[in-house]
Amino acid sequence: TVCGIKLPEGLKESDKLPEPIYTPSTKAEIGDHDENISYEQSVKYLEDRFPGKGEEYASKLRDYTIALYKKCADYALTKGIIIADTKFEFGLDEDGNIVIGDEMLTPDSSRFWPAEGYEAGHSQPSFDKQFARDWLKANEGHNWTLPQDIVDKTIDKYLQGYELLTGKKLEI
Repeated sequence: TVCGIKLPEGLKESDKLPEPIYTPSTKAEIGDHDENISYEQSVKYLEDRFPGKGEEYASKLRDYTIALYKKCADYALTKGIIIADTKFEFGLDEDGNIVIGDEMLTPDSSRFWPAEGYEAGHSQPSFDKQFARDWLKANEGHNWTLPQDIVDKTIDKYLQGYELLTGKKLEI
């Protein structure tokens, strides 16, 4: 299960789910990790902060999140990119309307995989920060300064994703 949602039996690494799932989390303090919670916990969390609005806000957040993901994932697929997962951060404006609260659909908030060559059952190459994360994990306990070649390869991956999605070159 993920965030209280039972997943289908027999899933392999990198398998596509039958439908996108909504996986809410709480926003952690700087330096801490966000905490994944179930939909029901999100209702209570929101109700505690916005009495009388918990269910309304939770259902809107779920609906907005899934609609945004589907629309963007469908578009990205036409450009040769699978959006394996992403996160959206929301807030409220002064009138209580839900608004986007942070960057969305960037290599820092999403996992972008090339559609070409995709095959479930193993990890996928990506156009995101996973390359740098993998290096840091492999070098845990060592110097945390990324070598220039790792920085350059990460930049190249971001640029590849950008160019596929937009059809434009970005000169840096």
